[in-house]
Amino acid sequence: MPTVGTSLERATIVIREAASNLSCRNPWKRGRALGLTSAVVSLAPLLLVPMSSARAQIRTFDPDTVRAGPFDTGKMWTFEYAPSEYFTETYGFDASPDWFERIRLSVLRIPGCSASFVSPNGLVATNHHCVRGAIAQLSQRGESLLDTGFYAAASEQERPIPGFRADRLIAIEDVTGEVHEAVDRAPSDEARQEARAETVEEIQERLGDRFASGGEDVHVEVVALYQGGRYSAYVFRRFTDVRLVAAAELQLGFFGGDPDNFTYPRYALDFAFLRVYDDGEPFRTDHYLAWGRDGVEEGDVVFVVGNPGPTNRLNTVAQLEFLRDVHVPALKTALKERLDAMRVYREEAPEEAEGIGIRNRMFSISNSLKANTGREDALRNPWIMAKRRDAERWFREAIAGDPELEDRFGSVIDRISDLQRLKRESGAPHSAFMYLGSGSLGSTVLLRALLAHQWLTSLEVGAPADSAEALRRRLLAQGGWPRGLERRLLAIRFAAFLRYLGPDHPVTQAALQGREPMEAALSLIEDSVLGDSSRTAQGVARGALTADDPALRLAEAILPVYRNYRNDYGRLTAAERELAVELGRARFAVSGTAVPPDATSSPRITDGVVSRYEYNGTVAPPYTTFFGLYDHFHSYGRDSDWNLPDRWLPPPPALDLNTPLNFVSTADTYGGNSGSPAITPELEIVGLNFDRNIEGLSRDYIYLPERGRNIMVDVRSIIEALDDVYDADRLVEELLTGDLVETEAEASENIR
Repeated sequence: MPTVGTSLERATIVIREAASNLSCRNPWKRGRALGLTSAVVSLAPLLLVPMSSARAQIRTFDPDTVRAGPFDTGKMWTFEYAPSEYFTETYGFDASPDWFERIRLSVLRIPGCSASFVSPNGLVATNHHCVRGAIAQLSQRGESLLDTGFYAAASEQERPIPGFRADRLIAIEDVTGEVHEAVDRAPSDEARQEARAETVEEIQERLGDRFASGGEDVHVEVVALYQGGRYSAYVFRRFTDVRLVAAAELQLGFFGGDPDNFTYPRYALDFAFLRVYDDGEPFRTDHYLAWGRDGVEEGDVVFVVGNPGPTNRLNTVAQLEFLRDVHVPALKTALKERLDAMRVYREEAPEEAEGIGIRNRMFSISNSLKANTGREDALRNPWIMAKRRDAERWFREAIAGDPELEDRFGSVIDRISDLQRLKRESGAPHSAFMYLGSGSLGSTVLLRALLAHQWLTSLEVGAPADSAEALRRRLLAQGGWPRGLERRLLAIRFAAFLRYLGPDHPVTQAALQGREPMEAALSLIEDSVLGDSSRTAQGVARGALTADDPALRLAEAILPVYRNYRNDYGRLTAAERELAVELGRARFAVSGTAVPPDATSSPRITDGVVSRYEYNGTVAPPYTTFFGLYDHFHSYGRDSDWNLPDRWLPPPPALDLNTPLNFVSTADTYGGNSGSPAITPELEIVGLNFDRNIEGLSRDYIYLPERGRNIMVDVRSIIEALDDVYDADRLVEELLTGDLVETEAEASENIR
């Protein structure tokens, strides 16, 4: 395999040459013009100074001397702007258009995650946590597949996943001119939004008709790149017959639990296998990734392909400061309070909590909380913000240096800054009403009250019957939390009113009525017809919902304030979106495709190098092994997040404990990249991306490969576990040979 960074002497020469030419103000052209490969850029801080010295320099830096790096905006390359020349020159292989196409047709987007075909028979590999909800859903009476794992020993045992989908990107069209032409004719922000929406709908219908002519299920998305500076129409073939083939136990897939989340070294076997069916048969495909039996070594290049969620790397400094000071702190507080409430509830009523799936919900909230903690740390890091300010200074200078760009875009950054100041004025209601309409993170009593108020109002004003009926159905369909959890979630909302709006605000007074939040919450639940879903249904049937109901009185106090906030804040964010489009057009005019666009939950390919790193005064290895998994079990014990299922104890005699289990690279990944395949230049899959380290949580705003790592399950550990722990001969044979066998007995016979 091609390797990089194997010669310290050569890398040092390149870095010294780069250092002597840093007068170039364009941070991206600086790296390109000097011939800095991504690997050298990634390793430069490690080669120049020890990490401890680098941290000391960050603590004592002069902000005026900090410069933006060539890859600060990341390496999430799109397939329509594929970096063929860059990959070829950097890694020494032919990254041809055919190479990119073969990858694009081998990968998939699944809900919230990524995946890839790994056999010609529609077999799909992804992370366990990407299908955790589906695994729980497929458990039959007497089963708990999350705890026991799952393996289909025969084709007919593969279980269909209701409502699941997998999307394959089959075509891309540049529709920038069509969208911009329609938008540029519009006279106002509102008209531009309408023109954009109408044009996008027309494009989707046109391409949908063209590509669905063969009877395939086609899904078309028009994706805004560079914040709307460019537009691409992505045509996906959508598969809806997807079945579960195999999955590890939750204890292996989430080994280490929340304490290990966003950390490394790791020892998680976070894998699952699905199969795509077409017309009732396994989908046959010529495009899939061969299983990489030999894995990777330190210094090897890997390409991680998936669907990273939206990032904010092209935002202005003023936008980042608003996130730092207002939005992210409030979001963290809201998540933490809800996680704490669910944790207490689960301790008090464990069986009831398990019955409503609180464990999965807590995993999700905890993941978001930890991620936002990393985001806030990045936004409060003065060195990171200094790098972002330098990039913005350079961008302003580039615009000012071109009269045409200056005339059109010269005031955009300042106008965005003005909007941030106005948004801060709405900071209190923005924080107080966070998750107000959420049935999964908020009070369902309060949500029913808001729906009931809207329904009754629609009846009073003589709204169309179908509109009123739709509101009534939504009200009756709204589920509820068990009382113990509902009381805590409602009290959290009341405490937020008190914290952000103040004790004298009409909403706070209406909510608390002179009581503490927990007491007020219990009183409302007990006294209102809307206190639970059963009483709500009875109240609607009897016509017992009146304006005197305490929950409706509270909704009456909340809604005017909430609507005013939403209208004001909505106008600001709408204006901000339109300015962001102008900013994106300016950025593309200045830098072109040398700067990748922010992630958009659409397919991207990123390059990285398998590399150890220094942290906490020690060194994280490039990969871990099964030895570490068993060491953690014995170190922490049965009653810990590092427990092991019985089938893993003691280790099966054939299990090679020296097998690589997890490994890290400098690849630029983000949320949504879970399940992404790590691919070699030879198009072999060598890993499944499942996490980032703590240092990588800054990637919402900046890409720092000297600090961050993405974490992957090594495919060698998956084969080892399938073969020697799960006895999944049928699946092992398909992965290694590409042959589909119908039953476990047939597979065992073939292997013998």
